[in-house]
Amino acid sequence: MESEKKLQIEKHVDFIVNYGKTHDKYEYEVSDYLRMSGLYWSVTFLDLVNSLEKLNKDDIVAYLKRNQHSSGGFSPCDGHDPHLLYSLSAIQIAVIFDVLNEIECDKLIDYIVALQNEDGSFAGDCWGEIDTRFSFCAVAALSLLKALDRIDQEKAVSFVISCMNYDGGFGCLPGTESHAGQIYCCVGFLSILNRLHMINVDLLGWWLSERQLPSGGLNGRPEKLQDVCYSWWVIASLKMIGKLEWIDMEKLRDYIISCQDEETGGFSDRPGNMPDPFHTLFAFTGLSLIKSYPEKIKEVNPVFCMPQYVIDRIGVKPQLL
Repeated sequence: MESEKKLQIEKHVDFIVNYGKTHDKYEYEVSDYLRMSGLYWSVTFLDLVNSLEKLNKDDIVAYLKRNQHSSGGFSPCDGHDPHLLYSLSAIQIAVIFDVLNEIECDKLIDYIVALQNEDGSFAGDCWGEIDTRFSFCAVAALSLLKALDRIDQEKAVSFVISCMNYDGGFGCLPGTESHAGQIYCCVGFLSILNRLHMINVDLLGWWLSERQLPSGGLNGRPEKLQDVCYSWWVIASLKMIGKLEWIDMEKLRDYIISCQDEETGGFSDRPGNMPDPFHTLFAFTGLSLIKSYPEKIKEVNPVFCMPQYVIDRIGVKPQLL
């Protein structure tokens, strides 16, 4: 196929390896809150394309240790507060590099457990924002740390199920609009806790497959534009519930490839826009899930968004239908 001749992996690797090396730019200074997540996106991408050795492992371990707070949680960078989102990213990085022994896991577990509320929900940090994203982050992190027994799983499940909507999808809170990103978090949450039977998979599969537009790309909710990142959120959700064949994978592959920058490397949300590490990772994880370029891209786990060999190595087995 013509599209299969155009995946510029070497340029994408160079784009990621060199991204953010210039620290005196305005864009670098105003994106410091994304630093830990950006590191996770970069590490995962490079591992998936067999280029992890291009990063300095010792520097990354030092960065992790520097940004773990006395509470046990991780901040995105120096001078910021800890948060569950960045704590999961830090754990994922440590697991990929097999350096969990370098961080204070017991304190980290205590930090995450303390964020569970009486109704089973999780706050993102000490300021108390509630969101189903944080429910996923908590159980994903504790699963990777082998500490799921430390939380009230039944209450946690009850809260997430209360966020299920009539269309089969999930929102960030009870009664809020279904969104593909939240669906991924809730389906992933239920996968980790072996509760996928609580989902109406046909109804949810229909809603997710309706996200594919004539371009082949996917949107996150009705009447929105396509975005290459939904090649992960939607496709991973379909993979978990066993409905991946409900979308046109060839058209999706062609759309993903159309979003790469053939001059600089990297992927953007839509063709012609500026590339970034976020969309680059999720372009490649989407390609992995639909088994495009299997000789070039490793298998990704649809629940944890980490290389499957890493998940196998630590013995974590989320439920898939």
